[in-house]
Amino acid sequence: MATFTLDHIAISVTDVDASVAFYKKVLKLKEIENTASNSKTRWMRLGDNKQLHLIPRPDFEVITNKAVHFALATDNLDSFLKHLTELEIEYSDWKGTPNKDYVRKDGVNQYYFQDPNGYWIEINNAV
Repeated sequence: MATFTLDHIAISVTDVDASVAFYKKVLKLKEIENTASNSKTRWMRLGDNKQLHLIPRPDFEVITNKAVHFALATDNLDSFLKHLTELEIEYSDWKGTPNKDYVRKDGVNQYYFQDPNGYWIEINNAV
């Protein structure tokens, strides 16, 4: 049986420049070369050779809910939450309580916020 590892996450965005700016500013991601095509899709490095692909779709409407999200882990959760607060980005627990974490059964703290297109991002301390 084959084994798999995560290669990339691809999301559709209405304004690719605004999305790149958001991910650079909020998550400190670095833009990397799109080696797949000459399209306007922009690639961001997530770390460990993982990527986030931002695919421009100017007329696209994102319809999602918190259950559809991607999660990133950090060993410096307090610093990141301070960063979100400084950027005036609202975050909440799973239930939507502002500025509160959700603690999983295994003790991992989770926080959720949205990007400019409405995609949910979870930040946790599961490292």
